[in-house]
Amino acid sequence: MATAKRKTPNKTGNFSKYIRWFWMAFAGVIAVIALIFLFASWGLLGEMPDYTVLENPKTNLATEIISSDGKTLGKYYFNDNRTPVDYSELPQHLVDALIATEDARFHKHAGIDAVGTMRAAFYLGKRGGASTISQQLAKNLFNKREGANIFQKLSQKIREWIIATRLERQYTKEEIIAMYFNIYDFGNNADGIRSASKIYFGKEPMELDIKESAMLVGMLKNSSLYNPRSHKNPVGTKNRRNVVLEQMYKYGYLDKSVKDSLKITELDLNYSPESHREGLATYFRAYLSDFMKEWIKENPKLDGTKYNLYNDGLKIYTTLDSRMQQYAEEAVREHMPKLQAEFDHQNNKSINPNKPFLDLSKDDVEKLLSQSMRRSERWRKMKYDLKKSDDEIIASFNQPTEMTIFSWQGEIDTIMKPIDSMRYYKSFLHPGMMAMEPQTGHVKAWVGGMDYFHFQYDHVKQSKRQVGSTFKPFVYAAAMDELHLSPCDSLPRTPITIEAGKFGNPEPWTTRNSDGKYDGFQTLKAALANSTNTITARLMDQIGPQLVVDMAKKLGVEQTIDPVPAIALGTPDLSVYEMVAAYATFANKGIYNKPVMVTRIEDKNGTVLYQVTPETKDVLSEEVAYVTVNLLEGVTQFGSGQRLRSTWAVNTPLYKEVITGYPYAFENPIAGKTGTTQNQSDGWFMGMVPNLVTGVWVGAEDRSVHFKGIAYGQGASMALPIWGLFMKKCYADENLEVSKDEFEKPSELSIRVNCNEVPSPTTFTDDEDDLNDIIDF
Repeated sequence: MATAKRKTPNKTGNFSKYIRWFWMAFAGVIAVIALIFLFASWGLLGEMPDYTVLENPKTNLATEIISSDGKTLGKYYFNDNRTPVDYSELPQHLVDALIATEDARFHKHAGIDAVGTMRAAFYLGKRGGASTISQQLAKNLFNKREGANIFQKLSQKIREWIIATRLERQYTKEEIIAMYFNIYDFGNNADGIRSASKIYFGKEPMELDIKESAMLVGMLKNSSLYNPRSHKNPVGTKNRRNVVLEQMYKYGYLDKSVKDSLKITELDLNYSPESHREGLATYFRAYLSDFMKEWIKENPKLDGTKYNLYNDGLKIYTTLDSRMQQYAEEAVREHMPKLQAEFDHQNNKSINPNKPFLDLSKDDVEKLLSQSMRRSERWRKMKYDLKKSDDEIIASFNQPTEMTIFSWQGEIDTIMKPIDSMRYYKSFLHPGMMAMEPQTGHVKAWVGGMDYFHFQYDHVKQSKRQVGSTFKPFVYAAAMDELHLSPCDSLPRTPITIEAGKFGNPEPWTTRNSDGKYDGFQTLKAALANSTNTITARLMDQIGPQLVVDMAKKLGVEQTIDPVPAIALGTPDLSVYEMVAAYATFANKGIYNKPVMVTRIEDKNGTVLYQVTPETKDVLSEEVAYVTVNLLEGVTQFGSGQRLRSTWAVNTPLYKEVITGYPYAFENPIAGKTGTTQNQSDGWFMGMVPNLVTGVWVGAEDRSVHFKGIAYGQGASMALPIWGLFMKKCYADENLEVSKDEFEKPSELSIRVNCNEVPSPTTFTDDEDDLNDIIDF
């Protein structure tokens, strides 16, 4: 019986079937992956930026305040203190450090590093991650939230890959590096590389050295963990910096000797915080903030929306010179602690139980403090935010509280009753100072106080204080303009009374001289130099107060001034800002320039949004302006400003200790005027050289806080030293080109200014009628 043949298995066919299944499965996986990437690109796995967003990524950019010499004075921002830089503004070793540490094959891939990805997958991330610089940029720009589960993390990574490849197609490698440095948050308000280099090292990015660049790149791993200002990981930041240096050596960017020498160095921080209450020109920046808010209201974008001062990346080009601003603030810091020490010495409780108040009873002091209490921020918060009753608030002012208070030796942590802290703060003398270029109106320095963190009130434009004898040049200028007088003309020093009813004067007004002398005659030049009140009053009697008010208004004074004879001696309350602009008119040949603080404003793309239009007007003839300047030169030649010509000291032991050491010894022409108000509440000095006019005021918050005597309470002691210190610093910096020349004389000068060229001027008799006849020519 025949038997059937057994079929042998077709092994080749079975293997082919497995191969087909493998490739089908592989193709399926590829298809699934492709679909996943496709779905991700469509935004089905999470929001994806379109190409228009990739072309212009939305980042919050701080508004930058730029000085006339190209330095950053400060910024306006809420959360992101970011000012972008171009790749060309980055030093090569910073770029090298980034590539060596974060993405060694950066120039060899198109957004995704296949080698790094496979290595990370094979070793489960134990030998480094796979994220390229482009992926990290994608994450920081568009995909910041970390996933909560494995699916979310995977979808996030996929989105990063897609965005990274799109970024690589959209931008050059150099642009990607610049964007990455610009977007990263380095901590301590250091958003982006420019803020980081300024805050941690006080430099522009291009000025960073190798070890500084290495530290900043090291922070990219974790800016919180490797923050050089943190007390949690003081050694870790240095170690991380050294890892970067090792990576730079590994990839050939550093020699071994350089790497080894840098690793043993310290971080050498120059921490320069950028906050709204710290840094250079804080009071000016506060003024500028208000200016910008008004400008933004009146100047919308083309689409009708408003600019945002804090995140639209505007650039404000100002007239301030960072060097002059620095010198002005240094002058204040050098003089004010010494003056305050003398004031405190003279005003201790054993001498004045009501310290720091003079001329007030105990009840008056309590009333003043009660009013100040109700105007305080503490009262406002407790009253309106916490809904406390008046009694509860008053009780809180008498409860000891932990606080940090200001002192010239540095902040002091203490426990004090809030009511006592108010009295403490009222004992301080405050400065206000502004410098301006008279030919352009450009404000070059603005010091509104001594410490913006503790004292926000601005004493340049916001504060209005009695100006004293610094007002007298307005009287002299009006008189010379009206009567064509010469500085060499003489008037008697005898008392003068302006009767009731004249010029609307409600009662007779008699002037007295501060030195108590009334004998003889004095030239107008000597009278202004020595602030002789009776001669100023005589001029007022001849021209009337309305003419003087009109002159002050033409010189830029904004305040309302009552046209009464007493203004001759400086009763009006004016600002440093107004006074500097007015005096600058004399130095500018009689042409008034409204002060300019902003020259132009640009958007983040460099489009000019605002360009200043100077506001000028003719106020005085060139001749009268020059004669007024000539009068003011007498103040520093033989008047109250004469101490500018030498090193001066007062023969009081403590005063010599804390005030002396001001070797001004100026030899160049200087025009100026001191001013001291009643009871020494306000001290002024206005100083001019041909291309710079500077005004300084010093006084306390309350007028009842002042020096007892004139030796320390006069403008020559309170304010003039700040001007002298400031000018010495300006002259030492030859790049500033502050003039030492004489004031330019008009080509045609009919008024005699050199009293030595002719015989002594005609002296007038005491006969008032004869005097009037002579002056009215």
